[in-house]
Amino acid sequence: MGSSAKTSNLGRRMMPYVAILQHDMRNLWESRLVRLWLVATVVLTSMLAVSNWSQFQDAPLIASLLFPYLVFPWFFVVVVLGVSPVSGARADALADGILSRPVSRCEYLLATWSARVVLVLGVYLVVAVPAIAMVVLAKRPVPEDTVTIYGIVCALGVVGLVLTFLVSLGFLMGTLLRKPLLAVVVLIFVWYPIGLILSVFSLEEFSPISLSRAMSTQLRQSWQEPSVEPKGNANVEDVETFSRQVTHFFSVLSGVQPKPKAAKPDFFEGEKFDDFSLLRVTLGYGLPTLVAVILATLCFYWRDL
Repeated sequence: MGSSAKTSNLGRRMMPYVAILQHDMRNLWESRLVRLWLVATVVLTSMLAVSNWSQFQDAPLIASLLFPYLVFPWFFVVVVLGVSPVSGARADALADGILSRPVSRCEYLLATWSARVVLVLGVYLVVAVPAIAMVVLAKRPVPEDTVTIYGIVCALGVVGLVLTFLVSLGFLMGTLLRKPLLAVVVLIFVWYPIGLILSVFSLEEFSPISLSRAMSTQLRQSWQEPSVEPKGNANVEDVETFSRQVTHFFSVLSGVQPKPKAAKPDFFEGEKFDDFSLLRVTLGYGLPTLVAVILATLCFYWRDL
């Protein structure tokens, strides 16, 4: 009896939050911006996959598919979606709407923020997951790569966390400045220079550019790192060279063309990120996300209403 009563009370308390969440998601999906973004995401992902299909191995190809979500161009769409809930003319109409209904300010803000996060992650996963599955499962004319399921799941989760952070950052700037265009311009002229500076020091915990370059390393990581390093690391390159020569020799004798050597893109494979830490990256983007949502809530609570 006690547990059912608590569940019923919790359900009633969550009804305003769920109603606002559903309403905002429905309005967002009906907007042209979101639908055009979905179509453009499908087109760009297909173009990247087709253009690099026979050149890149699995890890750099997947990293190139995730690059638009981390750096350019989908940063603009995500930020625009983030700044809109509590900025512009809508902020002036919120006071009457909240004060005339049994909805708290915190419930409204969290519901509108959640709607945008769910929508952004939904569009991202609907396009990225099938594309990555096709890359991994298809037989392509490149040498096999050591991409792992654990690495793919972690990479998808990290990119989703960065998108959540960008939505939250736009949410905060829209609340502070109350002008969508101004908030977007400020974010562009502040975020990109900071990202470039941080990328110089290869700080993937704070720079999406460095994180994009480290994505190939994350995709090849396994759940458990080997406890014992294999011997003869100094001769690995010599062994690989000898193996390629032997394979080429037998292919010439048999008349079968060997697989072409995969291209090594400098951006995704040019730098080693052996010290890549999933925990540091999660904290580097997760904590600022929480701070941005809390600051936006406090600012809206104290100033706008």
